Amino acid sequence: MEAGLNRIISKKQLSAEVFEMTVEAPLIARARKAGQFLIVQIDGEWGERIPLTIADADSGAGTLTLVFQTVGSSTHRLARKEPGEFVENILGPLGNPTHIEKFGTVVCVGGGIGTAPLFPIVQAMKNAGNRVLVISGARNAELLIFEDRMRLYADELVIVTDDGSRGRKALVTEPLREFCQASPGPDMSVAIGTPVMMKFCAQVTKELGVPIMVSLNTIMIDGTGMCGGCRVSVGGQTKFVCVDGPEFDGHQVDFDAMMVRMRAFKEQEDRDHHRCHLELGLAEPQAVVPQAVRAS
Repeated sequence: MEAGLNRIISKKQLSAEVFEMTVEAPLIARARKAGQFLIVQIDGEWGERIPLTIADADSGAGTLTLVFQTVGSSTHRLARKEPGEFVENILGPLGNPTHIEKFGTVVCVGGGIGTAPLFPIVQAMKNAGNRVLVISGARNAELLIFEDRMRLYADELVIVTDDGSRGRKALVTEPLREFCQASPGPDMSVAIGTPVMMKFCAQVTKELGVPIMVSLNTIMIDGTGMCGGCRVSVGGQTKFVCVDGPEFDGHQVDFDAMMVRMRAFKEQEDRDHHRCHLELGLAEPQAVVPQAVRAS
């Protein structure tokens, strides 16, 4: 844990609900590996524990890049912090790193804010000598993130949006299917996004015989395995995302059960999200104009 060192260096609003922060945390920046995550607290040791994936790190500068979505009171208040202020506690790196090796050709699929935690994996896969194909998707052009970063490492980058406002008008599964049907096809794939998006990516790759890794970080709560909130079924066995993952074989994950559990408190979460906007004086999402995430 790094306490008292975590000065905010910069902040950008990437979209109506998504923010990017660069924070000083030199010990974590040197130790982190692709796929790992952090626990952030802004109210000291008794504050809410917020699991956030690491979107980027600079070991030389001793900084971490965090990308998070404002979904509750703590993330809304984190979004109001400005450069020069501090994030009181950052604990990490946590979780098992992504398995990186020279597979050959790797397809990496990011949906919405899931593109941020995908970026370190793209970096690591490329640095391991792989040919890396990246698919980045979002509902519309304003919700696309990290395009410039991805272009630095991707051998090919395909942009898709639901409404066709940028790139192809398609779901991410369409170019994924095309890559998997190519001859020769990819040797590995990675997908990070909403559970339903990862579910259909897993279906496509299973049908076409391509292995896939998925990150289930969106279901994490406590980050230590103590609360049991992140339990999922993988290959018929109960796993805890924060200690056994966050990445798993996508062909073995019971996504339907995971989505049912994630909807259990949706009504309360929606009320809290609306209340946070009112109490913190923030505009409702549709009224915010982007300037330039619990993670993902």
